[in-house]
Amino acid sequence: MSDIHELTALRQGEAIRAGDLSPTEIASHYLDRIRALDETIGAFVTITEELALEQARAAERRLRQARETGEDLGALHGVPVAVKDLARIENVRCTQGSAVYADEVADIDDHVVARMKHAGLVILGTTNTPEFALPCYTENRIAPVTRNPWSLEHSPGGSSGGSAAAVAAGLAPIAHGTDAGGSVRIPASACGIVGLKPSRGRVSNGPIDHDVTGLSVHGALGRNVADAAALLDVMSGVMPGDAYTAPPNVPGAEGGPHRRLRVVVIPEPMVPGVTAHRDCLDALDGVTQVILDAGHSVEEVEMSADQGVADAFARAWSVKAARITVEEDEEEQLTPFTRYLRDMGRGVSGAEMHAALTTFRGIGQMLADLFFETYDLILTPTVAKPPALIGEFSSDPDQAADYDRMTAFMPYTPMYNIAGLPAISLPVHWNEQALPIGAMLGSRYGDERTLLALASEIESSMRWADSARPPYAELCVQGGPA
Repeated sequence: MSDIHELTALRQGEAIRAGDLSPTEIASHYLDRIRALDETIGAFVTITEELALEQARAAERRLRQARETGEDLGALHGVPVAVKDLARIENVRCTQGSAVYADEVADIDDHVVARMKHAGLVILGTTNTPEFALPCYTENRIAPVTRNPWSLEHSPGGSSGGSAAAVAAGLAPIAHGTDAGGSVRIPASACGIVGLKPSRGRVSNGPIDHDVTGLSVHGALGRNVADAAALLDVMSGVMPGDAYTAPPNVPGAEGGPHRRLRVVVIPEPMVPGVTAHRDCLDALDGVTQVILDAGHSVEEVEMSADQGVADAFARAWSVKAARITVEEDEEEQLTPFTRYLRDMGRGVSGAEMHAALTTFRGIGQMLADLFFETYDLILTPTVAKPPALIGEFSSDPDQAADYDRMTAFMPYTPMYNIAGLPAISLPVHWNEQALPIGAMLGSRYGDERTLLALASEIESSMRWADSARPPYAELCVQGGPA
């Protein structure tokens, strides 16, 4: 059998059910890799070794019982997972990437964590995130910087950068992330893996962090479409108190579409003054050809740039930052970018916030009426530039300039948070510097079925899906898939 970390998450689950591998064996393997490699990568903030081994032993007991009773356990029973350091795990530190919360220990499981535990997943630890998951990189004041496994000088993106780096480096087979403006899909693109953002309401944000803006959702990261879809399936479900409820039709990712799909391609960003790098357009061209070769229709459309939408997102994002509980005497412990956003948010009036949310609803309606009456899916680059160097977004004392740089880097992803639609980033291209570049598909509200079907079909046709990712030591020298 291949090295454990070379197996997909679903293959690990199959090996567990067949008795070829045990959950304890798999968990111990990953914990050993984390100890050996994570000092370099910086993917994890807290390693929950005791919890992981306890959960692995419990998974083994449950498996023995299931064999006696004939119970059908889930596809990921006993498989390890990494959890972003933004979700609460009972009795585990939850820093949210902030020095203000460096010693905070959760006294409750978030619903998404409870679902992972109930499905028998084994939690390896919590992964690094920038402070309160606000920027699109993974640097903070409480942990070493997280590095991109494909190039240690480059950022893995953010804000789920620790989770993406862990999966890419073979420190976890799958990982949880959150996405309020692209925070699952951006690091997936930067790290050469799959990042799946579900429809608003697909996964509960409860019981504490109900996001009134509707921007933030829990998402899944994996090496392939099927692994990400399987993790999303585990996390999904409506809970009491949820404000949004997506249609309950999340499928697996097996097989391709059963009909000819209509795909609209939007190459250029809808943010004024922002253009896409040639590498990102090359990634888009490559996946477009694959879609055409599969017999689907593709039509390119140019959308007018709209500063009003970008401004509405900035207002809502800054209010989201300002509402985080921080005592007055603790403000100086925050990063300059967090303080900048909080100051901006305090200046947003109630009427302006209402207008921003109204703009969000209008965008959702426009997409439903203008695009999804004609097309099944939207295809764009995931980001507008190749992976950034570490410090590229955090070294300028002018925080407004940093915000503008981030906007120019990630102009495509926020649309799906604004409208609440599902989207997936696929690792379709490696540039001349051997850095991964993703392309993104999005579909109508609640239609993960079509999204995952076409993503799976693309995966089966492209080189990145031919084999498991090499281990970290090889990742650093190979420069992309063989």
